[in-house]
Amino acid sequence: MKVEIGISKSLQESADAYYALAKKAKKKLEGLEKASLEMDKKIFSAMGPGVPQKKLHRKREREWFEKFRWFYTSEGFLVLGGKDAKTNETIVKKIMQPQDIYFHADIHGAPHVVLKTGGKNPSEASKKEAAVFAASFSSAWREHLPYIDVYSAKPEQLSKKAPSGESIGTGAFMVYGKREWFRKTPLDFALGFRETPEKGIELFPGPESAVRKNSSFYVNILFGGEPKSAAAKKTLKIFAGKLSGAYPQLLDDIAALLPSGNLRVENPRN
Repeated sequence: MKVEIGISKSLQESADAYYALAKKAKKKLEGLEKASLEMDKKIFSAMGPGVPQKKLHRKREREWFEKFRWFYTSEGFLVLGGKDAKTNETIVKKIMQPQDIYFHADIHGAPHVVLKTGGKNPSEASKKEAAVFAASFSSAWREHLPYIDVYSAKPEQLSKKAPSGESIGTGAFMVYGKREWFRKTPLDFALGFRETPEKGIELFPGPESAVRKNSSFYVNILFGGEPKSAAAKKTLKIFAGKLSGAYPQLLDDIAALLPSGNLRVENPRN
């Protein structure tokens, strides 16, 4: 950090000036936080009846992996998927490591998905959950396909080397060699949460088997029904009745985790 000191002022005068600026900045920050909390109260109130007016918790800091699609398997393995061409490129070139497992739905318009193993050996249950996740965030969801084939491969099988006369753009890779297939993988998505005094609320997206294991309460998300924004609000109302208070940015967090297209929120599960 650089601090400019004017030659016309003494060191003490410069220090006093910066101290005053720091106090002013702190006051502005506190004012912004207060305004943010008030805005969140208005948002929850505007959502109408069914959202209890409880204690408003502070906003949480997002994890590094939340810039991608993500979930934890029922065994606790982190799985990441791209949201667009840029994040697909990042996942394969910067996030994926030699010991990880790559997944991709066999359809045009599907994210690159990586199961982070941490050097351990995931069971078939975790692999199948990663395959379900890859299927659910592919274009198969928008087309309301009940299932689709998904394959997995080793990281070294991916390459930017295209067949002769062809080119590969950002976010695209060729997969060479033998693949492991997960035929007729169902599209299955749920969203749950766990609330603790230490961490506040933690959301858990992914296949129902994984969400059921990781969360204390969840709902199933199905094809059709209403726009994504409306489904997010409905999910928030259901969750709000189970939480100790209201969480700022929770509506945005929920919406960011849902698949694209019209959605239907199924009756909550315990």
